[in-house]
Amino acid sequence: MNYPAFMRENPSLAAFAFLATATSGFGQTFFISVFGSGIRESFDLANSTYGLTYGLATLLSAALLLKAGPLADRWSVQSVTLLAVGMLAAGCLLIGLAPGWAMLIPGFLLARFGGQAMLSHIGMTVAGRYFNQSRGRIMALTAAGFPVAEATLPAAGGLILVWGGWRLPWFIAAGILIVLALPALLLLARKAAHPSRVANTDSSETTGGFSRAEALRDPGFYQILPAALAVPFSVTAMLFHQSAVADLRDWPAERVAMAFTGFAAGHLVSLFFAGSLVDRVGAQRALSIGLIPIFSGLLVLALTDSLWTPNIYLALTGVSLGCIGAAGGAIWPERYGARHIGAIRSVAQASMVFSTALSPILIGLMLDAGLAAGSIAGTLAVVIALCAILATTAKKPVQASANAQPGGTRSS
Repeated sequence: MNYPAFMRENPSLAAFAFLATATSGFGQTFFISVFGSGIRESFDLANSTYGLTYGLATLLSAALLLKAGPLADRWSVQSVTLLAVGMLAAGCLLIGLAPGWAMLIPGFLLARFGGQAMLSHIGMTVAGRYFNQSRGRIMALTAAGFPVAEATLPAAGGLILVWGGWRLPWFIAAGILIVLALPALLLLARKAAHPSRVANTDSSETTGGFSRAEALRDPGFYQILPAALAVPFSVTAMLFHQSAVADLRDWPAERVAMAFTGFAAGHLVSLFFAGSLVDRVGAQRALSIGLIPIFSGLLVLALTDSLWTPNIYLALTGVSLGCIGAAGGAIWPERYGARHIGAIRSVAQASMVFSTALSPILIGLMLDAGLAAGSIAGTLAVVIALCAILATTAKKPVQASANAQPGGTRSS
């Protein structure tokens, strides 16, 4: 079979990484949100109670990821995949069977942890560990699993919801995970070398592999992390409050809904060139470049209020989302090597989950305080510009253990 050149390093694991991120969609907000009204009506839940239940499960999953993320460095790809898919399927079953709202908490926790946290973490970790020559393009392929899931799972879940109620899609999801997704993922990962035996052939100085503790002692980590979080933070906040922003600007709801076509198109199209950009200029530079479109989009939102503003703003935001998907995934193995990439990525992934849980609250407080939509967008644009500058100025890390070896040779 003729694979694209950038996949030939390991075509099975390239397909695995893509399928892992796509499968994580069953635990992502874009799928779960489809059933919110039905769940709230069944258990007579207020919006605040439902939101608190979901938010608590999301924050707990982020905390657990800090502990479980390093398993991707110590367990085989098949073993850690079995764990993640098993938890995601169990979460789907618990949600579908929930006799009362209290059962939603463990259901949401398992779905969020197994899907949004672990499966996406595993997919990105595999892409970062097993690919050196075309890592940026593999990261772009892996990140493409998210918009593919966004385009298919909510629509399918909504159709089943209309036909059989909100519980049935969760049972079908569990069946798809166990019968189709898990066997496919295990088959694709069957020849993956154990992470402890992977020889990183990258020619960078960080090939020895920083430990998580060493990475966290690097000041550059904290300069780059905000840039990796800026787009998910801003997108979650603004999209969660999109109806409030539309009301402030007197935009018809259907006009904003139509603008999401441009958002999806920008996301997908950017993935075609984002990976090549990372491979050409490096992930650190690509990360800062990837923030330019959303910065421009937020300025458009801040300074204009025409009916076309949502189309321009959301399309540019989608472009940044695709760029950050590729650059944000590649930056950690490029900077710290692949030996402990699971442990290091778990910190970044958990930070992302925490930030996206808090961002709607912060923007909600700004809206409640009477700030105009333009002021909020302008504030976010300034923050993103600062994040881009911080990431650009981060210096190359120096591994302390490297200096302890004769001749500067690094211990592993």
